[in-house]
Amino acid sequence: MEIPVIKMDELYGEKRSETLLLLHDACAQWGFFWVENHGINHDLMDKIKELVNKHYKENMEKNFYGSEIAKTLGPDKVASNVDWECSFMYHHQPKSNIHDIPELLRITVPEYAEEVVKLAEQLAEVMSENLGLDKDYLKKAFCKPSVGIKVAKYPRCSHPEAVMGLRGHTDAGGIILLFQDDKVPGLEFMKDGRRISIPPTQGNRIFVNLGDQIEVISNGIYKSIFHQVLPNQNGSRLSIATFYNPGADAIIFPAPRLTYPSQYSFQDYLNFYSTTKFTDKVSRFQITKTVFK
Repeated sequence: MEIPVIKMDELYGEKRSETLLLLHDACAQWGFFWVENHGINHDLMDKIKELVNKHYKENMEKNFYGSEIAKTLGPDKVASNVDWECSFMYHHQPKSNIHDIPELLRITVPEYAEEVVKLAEQLAEVMSENLGLDKDYLKKAFCKPSVGIKVAKYPRCSHPEAVMGLRGHTDAGGIILLFQDDKVPGLEFMKDGRRISIPPTQGNRIFVNLGDQIEVISNGIYKSIFHQVLPNQNGSRLSIATFYNPGADAIIFPAPRLTYPSQYSFQDYLNFYSTTKFTDKVSRFQITKTVFK
C-alpha cells in the first residue's frame, strides 16, 4: 500500500481541490501521510540532523550502552516494559526549557521548531477546511497551542527480538510532524489491521500523523492510529518528532457542526424529512439540531 503524499505547494495552485481531497482521504482513511514541498529550510534540516547525531555519539551512546537495560538484554532476557531509546524533550511554547537541552542544539532546535510550527498551522487550516469548519477552527480549539520536540535515537540493538524501540501507542495530542532517519527503518503504523512499515525519509520529507484530540474534535472522521518502533540490528535510528498539541487549558469536544442531532422522536424526524427529502443529508442533520432543540 502506498502511503499518501501531500505536496503542500499544490494546495495553493491549480491542483488545490485535488490535493485537499487527497489530504482529507489521508486523514480519514490512514491517519498518517508524507508531506513534501513543506517550506522547511533543507539546510536547517540537515544541520539539526547532523548536530543530533553528533550529540548522540559524543554524549548519549556510551551512557546508553552502559545502562542496566542494555547490559542485561539478551536472547533469554526479554524487556517487555521498557523502550530501547534515548531521548530528550524540548518545550518550545508556551514556555521554553531551552536551558535544559544540550548546549550544542540551543540555537538550531528553536529555529527548526519555528519553521515546523508554520507547517503545522498550515495543515490545521486545511484540515479544518476539509471538515467544513472555519479555517482557524483547530487552532482556536487548541487554545494557545503547546509545541514540543522529542529528539530521540533508537540505538543499534543486538537482540531486537527481545525489546521494543518504542511500545505501541496512539499519540495523545494534535498534529505530529516527524523528521526521521534517512537510512535506518523501524517505525510501524497500523492500517486495516495490518502493520505498515514506514520507510526511511527521502529528500527531507516530513511524516505526519494525527493524535487523539484530532479524532475527538473531528467526531471520529479523522483517525489517531496505533504505532510502534522496532529496534534495528544494523544501525541507530534518528527521530525528531514535533508535537503541535492543544494548550493545557484547552477544553476538547467534537466540533458541533460534525455531531449528529442528539435526541428527537422518529415521527418528528419523518415530518421534517417529508419536506427536505431531496436536500443534502448533512445539511438536514444540521437543521435538525436547531429545529429539535
